[in-house]
Amino acid sequence: MNQSKQKSVRRSRRRVQIRKRVLGTPTRPRISVYRSLNHMYAQVIDDLAGRTIASASTRESALGLEKTGHAAAAAVVGAALAERAKAAGVSKVVFDRGGFRFHGRVKALADAARKGGLQF
Repeated sequence: MNQSKQKSVRRSRRRVQIRKRVLGTPTRPRISVYRSLNHMYAQVIDDLAGRTIASASTRESALGLEKTGHAAAAAVVGAALAERAKAAGVSKVVFDRGGFRFHGRVKALADAARKGGLQF
């Protein structure tokens, strides 16, 4: 198995283990984060109802980002997600890092969401 395939398999296993423990409820929905090479995606999800409450990503032109693959862009996504979640009436959430290490862009997104008023 080549190295990139092996990294993908390990992340998938970590993701499954995290999802066993983290569940989004109507009172505390889940923030799901996905980090690709060039973009960041985040959603606030109510797992019991199976619906997305709010979402944000670096692909949105409304955020006005020129470069998207760095921590500053992830922080903009986190702030936008917090603003949209607050507008939907969500203040407390649980954080699902999606199998990614909690550093760099993932941490920047989480810190910006906390600064925007979400508690987790």
